[in-house]
Amino acid sequence: MSLFVIGDTHLSLGTDKPMDVFPGWTGYTARLEKNWRALVKPGDTVVIPGDISWAMSLEKTREDFAFLHALPGRKLILKGNHDYWWCTRRKMDAYLEENGFSSLTIVHNDAQVVDGCMAVCGTRGWFYDAEPDADKKVLLREAGRLRTSISAAKATGMEPVVFLHYPPVFGGQACDELLGVLKEEGITRCYYGHVHGFGIRQAFQGERDGIRFTLASADALGFCPLKILPESPKDGEKFL
Repeated sequence: MSLFVIGDTHLSLGTDKPMDVFPGWTGYTARLEKNWRALVKPGDTVVIPGDISWAMSLEKTREDFAFLHALPGRKLILKGNHDYWWCTRRKMDAYLEENGFSSLTIVHNDAQVVDGCMAVCGTRGWFYDAEPDADKKVLLREAGRLRTSISAAKATGMEPVVFLHYPPVFGGQACDELLGVLKEEGITRCYYGHVHGFGIRQAFQGERDGIRFTLASADALGFCPLKILPESPKDGEKFL
């Protein structure tokens, strides 16, 4: 079994907000499906760290969730800044069950074990340059949620791997609150989305403070899920 990541699918099958109007996004839904089916097997897991659907309410996600459900593999979903449909955990879990979307699982203040060797955890995150009091409040809440999710991952006995929507490091700047949690909790790998277009050039990818950061937004990956956990890791090697 393999673990993949791809964020910012920005699906709009049930609403009129296609991303095709942006450079590089022409035919993105078909491209995503083709690449996904070529790489992901039924026993694999794909993490989607935010901006899954443009739907404005949970009920309007039906076509987008049906599209994802029909694709191979288990999907672990985290919140993004454009996931306006996101509501209470109870309502989302009930909605997925009622509609038979059994391959979709929400990750929120908890963690999910993958392949018996790692635990997927994370949260949305927030702006690295948050200054207004309202933004600071949201940021501190997100830092708390990140810590809670990491704690849940550690409780499984598996290695925690963090997925965020917002980048904790961007260009020459960092979100100290989120980066601090990652460092304090001993996280070594963090995957994030949110960054598109020309911003991809400024995205930080590499190691900082002992943590390897990887951008995983859909357009940055060419709409091709990125494999994290190989099927047959070498001795002493778990992740790519």
